[in-house]
Amino acid sequence: MTAELHTLDSGGDGTPLVVIHGLLGSADNWRSHIKQWQRRHRVVALDLRNHGQSPHLEGMAYQAMAEDVLAALDRLEIARCHLLGHSMGGKVAMSLARLAPERVASLIIADIAPVTYGHGHDEIFKALRHVEASAPANRREVDALMTEHIGEKAIRLFLATNLERDEAGGMRWRIGLDHIEAGYEDIRGEPAGQGAFEGPSLLLRGGRSNYVTDELLPAVKEVLPAAQIATLDAGHWLHAEQPTAFQRSVTEFIESLD
Repeated sequence: MTAELHTLDSGGDGTPLVVIHGLLGSADNWRSHIKQWQRRHRVVALDLRNHGQSPHLEGMAYQAMAEDVLAALDRLEIARCHLLGHSMGGKVAMSLARLAPERVASLIIADIAPVTYGHGHDEIFKALRHVEASAPANRREVDALMTEHIGEKAIRLFLATNLERDEAGGMRWRIGLDHIEAGYEDIRGEPAGQGAFEGPSLLLRGGRSNYVTDELLPAVKEVLPAAQIATLDAGHWLHAEQPTAFQRSVTEFIESLD
């Protein structure tokens, strides 16, 4: 079953830039970037299934998520786009580019390789479940509960973007946590599709991240043989840690193709 994804659309002309967030992120995380990019391009940011304001559905396979995005492009009458994906969203973007290369003018991947990763989110899931079971009344209580599992404040603040008020006035997660956890083996796996995307591509990686090490670059080149590789002085959330450099890299890459 295809999910009808929630979108943020700046409007405008030309080939759009379509942005796909990472695990436990949302289109809302990209609003400051959209404000910059929309000066030159139409920008569309999506909430993937079980994230943001999109429907909660069983299944987190990359084939299914790529089909969700293709359905959104059809609904928005976007025949071809520049496609940007961070982390899990990068694997969705690679999947779409493999499955429907004619829809992708260029591919921009932020800090992810087309490989299977280890279990890196166990403590995050524990923190989310701890909050869920505790029925906190406000964000301060949520942060205190998450601190028991997550020491880094930046990660807690990022996760807190997924909070909303429930009917009783307390705090709850708006994500489809059950479906995300059930689908975690698919999330950490390889992108869907076969072969390579031969079109223009850019891989932006964080120099302080272990997601795209030099050892993984051959795997990147197998899927993205034309990829330019650029390293920013940042960790995995490079678009948040180095927003200006990230925005500039994306803009210069797209404009070099025009």
